[in-house]
Amino acid sequence: MQLTGSEIIIECMLEQGVDTVFGYPGGAILNVYDALYQYRDKIHHVLTSHEQGASHAADGYARATGKVGVCLATSGPGATNLVTGIATAYMDSIPVVAITCNVANPLLGKDSFQEVDIAGIVMPVTKHSFIVKDINKLAETIRRAFYIAKSGRPGPVLVDVPKDVTAAKAEYTPSSPLPLERETGKLTQEDVDRAVSMINEAEKPFIYVGGGAVLSDAYQEVRELALRRQIPVCDSLMGKGAFPGTHPLYTGMVGMHGTKASNLGVSNCDLLIVLGARFSDRVTGNTKTFARNAKILQLDVDAAEINKNVIVDACVIGDLRESLARILKGVKPLAHSDWADEVIALKEKYPLRYDHSVLTGPAVIEKLYELTKGEAIISTDVGQHQMWAAQYYKYTMPRTFLTSGGLGTMGYGLGAAIGAKTGCPDRTVVNIAGDGCFRMNMNEIATAVRSGKPLVEIVLNNHVLGMVRQWQTLFYGGRYSHTVLNDKVDFVKVAEAMGARARRVTTLEELAPALEEALSSEFPFLLDCWIDQDLSVYPMVPAGGNIDDAFDEEDLKNNEQSV
Repeated sequence: MQLTGSEIIIECMLEQGVDTVFGYPGGAILNVYDALYQYRDKIHHVLTSHEQGASHAADGYARATGKVGVCLATSGPGATNLVTGIATAYMDSIPVVAITCNVANPLLGKDSFQEVDIAGIVMPVTKHSFIVKDINKLAETIRRAFYIAKSGRPGPVLVDVPKDVTAAKAEYTPSSPLPLERETGKLTQEDVDRAVSMINEAEKPFIYVGGGAVLSDAYQEVRELALRRQIPVCDSLMGKGAFPGTHPLYTGMVGMHGTKASNLGVSNCDLLIVLGARFSDRVTGNTKTFARNAKILQLDVDAAEINKNVIVDACVIGDLRESLARILKGVKPLAHSDWADEVIALKEKYPLRYDHSVLTGPAVIEKLYELTKGEAIISTDVGQHQMWAAQYYKYTMPRTFLTSGGLGTMGYGLGAAIGAKTGCPDRTVVNIAGDGCFRMNMNEIATAVRSGKPLVEIVLNNHVLGMVRQWQTLFYGGRYSHTVLNDKVDFVKVAEAMGARARRVTTLEELAPALEEALSSEFPFLLDCWIDQDLSVYPMVPAGGNIDDAFDEEDLKNNEQSV
């Protein structure tokens, strides 16, 4: 049948199971939006307040549901406003398809109004980018984009379509999505056998779980491996929920703001089993001393990650779920482990600590965990609040902690929360932000109100850029250069002006009633929680330091740690 390019785009999305898109219209993409009007009973469109909000919402939708997130934008600034969100998804391997529309073919390359080479701009931060100048190649390209986004190591793909292609007509033939096979092309029995031997022979093994365990849905296999051999488990930001945060074998996050138990465990183990993690510098610290007593076994779907940041002793390359399933066939049970007892003792010796007498970030997170029974989907922005959310909320299932791990994108969380609430409407969704981050994309409160998304926005408001200030305190002699935000912006009034409910919290006594009201609200609800500007995130490792030298506030008071 003959369809316009715009209709072909939408029909191809329907083929792929897309029922929701996030976007913002403009001149070059008007034909697509006109077609969306005709398909409004089949595809739900969420109009965001800014294109960056659309890209973050598509990302959050993908993380929470496991599906491909889709965002739309027009040419020029509309397209470039997606770039930060696309780069965020790329760094964390999130499957997103961004569809932009450009000026018509005859106007390309002529510095036309709102023309940019968006396919070229995003090339370094996508798995692939396309510009479709021929309508006869449009359907094939859209289908390829979705396949690329979700296959192997997932990631974002951009498709740019000139306006005249969206208006032209061509023959459209329906097609089913290509079957998606788990990546096993480089998975060898020799590598599996070596991994099995290393695990069975290790006396002090430790598991380090990354985002790949979430993306490959390998959490059952991760748990089976840990329990069968009584292996302690730590995680990265991206690995939250792949192993239950409430389990006795769980030691917490590893790295710069990881627990002392995790950092010491990694440093003292004789085998580090790395599951779907890329050895970020925020995890390893000084790579020369990272896991210095251990052999390292790395399992990853992407061969490019092997020996990229840390030299390993052995590897298994392939889909993590499939790799673990094969390895588990040869792993022998172990009834009891003195090593596990040793690591659990470290948890008891070095617990996370904070002042329980005043309102703090950790106090807010722990009360939120208590009231939601650990069942909420939590998104965050980036900074101190992000670390507290990782440390003090216990994630027991994957896809419940949505955060910008690799790019560290301030302003990410609210858009991601809207995406998560759209994809999981029956779940409680809470975004935790700092006041600096909230300022970045607080206009998306209007999106939540307009689209009827009753989510909770918690702003841990210390009137400073908290994490930067913490570094200035520790490493820059207390010179607080342009990190103080003590102005007259009233977040409660701002939220109410956009149609949300809002409440300010300044004391511990006010916290529980305010959280209960927010969580039971049928409208988007903002809590403006005022905390002290000099609160810091501990434990901490200086950038490039040894992770087993992590220090906390008690160490600083006792002058046991020089920084």
